[in-house]
Amino acid sequence: MLLDQVGKVQELFYSTDSGRVNTTELVFDEKGVVNDKYYNKNIQRSVLITSYDSYKLAKYHGIDAPYSTLGENILIDYNPYHLKPGARLSIGDLLLEISQNCTLCKSLAKIDAKLPKILKDDRGIFAKVVNSGTIHKNDTIYLLKS
Repeated sequence: MLLDQVGKVQELFYSTDSGRVNTTELVFDEKGVVNDKYYNKNIQRSVLITSYDSYKLAKYHGIDAPYSTLGENILIDYNPYHLKPGARLSIGDLLLEISQNCTLCKSLAKIDAKLPKILKDDRGIFAKVVNSGTIHKNDTIYLLKS
């Protein structure tokens, strides 16, 4: 198995009934992000990965959105949006498989009415957990090559 180092984890988040939580560590299993309110809801969409590029694009259009606004679990300094379903990322001892591009979310319009259109193909990418593991802020991200 060949690995290409592609970036680093910048921020980590999970959702609770009372809001988003920024943390330095996230634990994952085959059902998703442990302690996240969306845990075990949809395995194909259990982890949302977003690139700094999404926030830069919003800012370019005059929208200043704080990190986690896009609903991501993992904010990274690498743009993974070109990855096809089945591509795999290794972070810490966690293995993720890209499952689909992130779909538009009407809740983004609450931030700015233009945001859903601006981030149509650049909001994030969903992944499912291949093997349980833990990741930390600043962990290195590797793209597995076949």
